[in-house]
Amino acid sequence: MIDDESSPARAHLHVVPTGTVRPAAHPLLSSTDWGATTLGHPDQWPRALTSSVAMMMDSLMPMWLAWGPELAMVYNEPYSAMLGGKHPAAVGAPLQQVWAEIWPDLEALVSTTLQGRGLYREDLPLLINRHGHTEQAWFTFSFTPLRDDAGRIQGLICTVWETTEKVLKLRRLNESESQFQTLFERIDEGFCVIEFFDGPHGPLSDYVHILANPAYAANAGIPNVVGQKVREMVPDEADGWVEIYRNVLLSGVPVRFERELERTGRYLELAAFRIEPAERQQVAVLFQDVTQRHRTEQALRELNDTLERRVQEELDHRMRTEDALRQSQKMEAVGQLTGGIAHDFNNMLAVVVSSLDLLARKYLKDDALAMRYVDAARNGTKRAAQLTQRLLAFSRQQPLKPEALNVNKLVAGMSDLLRHSMGGAIELESVLAGGLWRTHADPNQLENAILNLAVNARDAMPEGGQLTIETVNAYLDERYASEQIGLVAGQYVMVAVSDTGSGMAPDVMARAFDPFFTTKEVGRGTGLGLSQVYGFVKQSGGHVKIYSEPGQGTTVKIYLPRLLNAPEDEVVASATVPMPLSDGQETVLVVEDEESVRLSSIEALTELGYRVLAAEGGEAALKLIDAHPEIALLFADVVMPGMNGRKLADEVRKRRPDLRVLFTTGYTRNAVVHNGVLDPGVELLGKPFTLDELAARVRAVLDKPD
Repeated sequence: MIDDESSPARAHLHVVPTGTVRPAAHPLLSSTDWGATTLGHPDQWPRALTSSVAMMMDSLMPMWLAWGPELAMVYNEPYSAMLGGKHPAAVGAPLQQVWAEIWPDLEALVSTTLQGRGLYREDLPLLINRHGHTEQAWFTFSFTPLRDDAGRIQGLICTVWETTEKVLKLRRLNESESQFQTLFERIDEGFCVIEFFDGPHGPLSDYVHILANPAYAANAGIPNVVGQKVREMVPDEADGWVEIYRNVLLSGVPVRFERELERTGRYLELAAFRIEPAERQQVAVLFQDVTQRHRTEQALRELNDTLERRVQEELDHRMRTEDALRQSQKMEAVGQLTGGIAHDFNNMLAVVVSSLDLLARKYLKDDALAMRYVDAARNGTKRAAQLTQRLLAFSRQQPLKPEALNVNKLVAGMSDLLRHSMGGAIELESVLAGGLWRTHADPNQLENAILNLAVNARDAMPEGGQLTIETVNAYLDERYASEQIGLVAGQYVMVAVSDTGSGMAPDVMARAFDPFFTTKEVGRGTGLGLSQVYGFVKQSGGHVKIYSEPGQGTTVKIYLPRLLNAPEDEVVASATVPMPLSDGQETVLVVEDEESVRLSSIEALTELGYRVLAAEGGEAALKLIDAHPEIALLFADVVMPGMNGRKLADEVRKRRPDLRVLFTTGYTRNAVVHNGVLDPGVELLGKPFTLDELAARVRAVLDKPD
């Protein structure tokens, strides 16, 4: 028996002389009215109970004991915290009363222990009420039987650990691990853990897969990867993979990279980090298949390139459109100038031509030498008239007589003319499309355009070559038409004239349609051939384009609008007849503001046998109409100050609906010609005109049936 009361093991007991151990003044013991309990006063406790209580009170572990028939409880201070609100009333109270809510769970354990069998229960779940409400808690119990001095079992002692926090943490950990395992198994990203080892290639020269999820096999294309070594899996690629992951292992620096799998052509994005501690020589690799993303990025790059290209194309398109607009404005300005010049020049030529015709007819027809001079003058005026016609053609102001036209037949009919014009050194070929649409154009002007192009082609092939004339049905789309000012998208008949000659430089091609521009030496061309073609085509609602490269020849393409619902009947040219004269009974009223032209017209009509009246303007002409009902024909200039020829004709028809009208003009931008085409029912004689032309046209108008 230890009799040192200062001993830590006996801090709460007093040792009495008779050897009986008694409880000291411990708060849990001294504050209890033991007389009111089944245990009685501690001085009366059996030695075994006193010893057990002393041992329990000195323990740092939560402990309680129950003794006697009622199993009255005694517990230490660490256990009091587990009791919560049940303390201190639980001291000396029956065990079944203290833990009534869990007694069904404890009864079997207590009963077994009282039968002499110690028990250990770990993490036993119990629904306890210790704070005024029921709560789930977990405890680990160690039950030991307690015997009296005679060796009979009188109770039990329990060491208890509350494991609620541990159990909950473990449960959360298990749930987390379960979630991780589920995620690990189901995520689309591949995940694996690799472990390095020393191989035949040196230290840390190979690794084995010790963990891998299903996505790894799917993304890497390698099934059953766990346990496989990289040098056995992909021997051709192993060095690269080993180097990347070994650097991560040795440096501890995570890495992220993208790599293409050579065997599958797929792209993977990978991340790798070292698993601590480093001595484990393990690296984790949370990779994914980014082939779709890679392809999407590639598609985006291609789309970006396409957008950049389209933007550049749009800028180029806009520049071409602006260039075309500037060219169109330039041509329009030059056209207005040349048209005005041609008008004045034609009036002057009209006087000269008429005077020469009258001079030859009335005074010089028997004088051969004089007639030679007259013929020379006539040739000069003819060439001058052709020059003004070309100017008018370029300025889109010549009067056209369009008709339903079979271009194949027109080209075929020009065969002999073209062969004679080309000479023997040039081979001529025609490629005519089957089923060629008809167009609505002036056949004479189209012939002139083709001939002009052929002559230019001939001059570009001084050593000989090949000239090809081709026809085809064509469609000009909205995109192309938008770059050409005034061009309407749609169906066209295309005539192309191609040569194998010297071709054109870009700066020459840009000015090819300008009037008076030529690359020929002085005296070999006026520079109006292509200008005339340009004006005729534009005036006909068409389009003309040059394709050429130096040394590669030139192709000029003419596009004329398709004529829908074209009649099948061809227009038959009328036969040439002798100069028709009047019988002297028909009266013509000449209305012309320019005196010299008016006088020459009077003399010419008089020479043809007509009676002639004349007026210098519209107002004077109306007075003559009212005063002379015998007037059979109004021969009026269109362009006059005040009342122009068209307005005069409208006023005349109010008075004389049956009066025939023949207009004359050297300039077609006026009231009787629109878009280069004569208004329906209008008869026009262009200036300058010969006596034969005047006689034929006047006679045709007078003899035209009503």
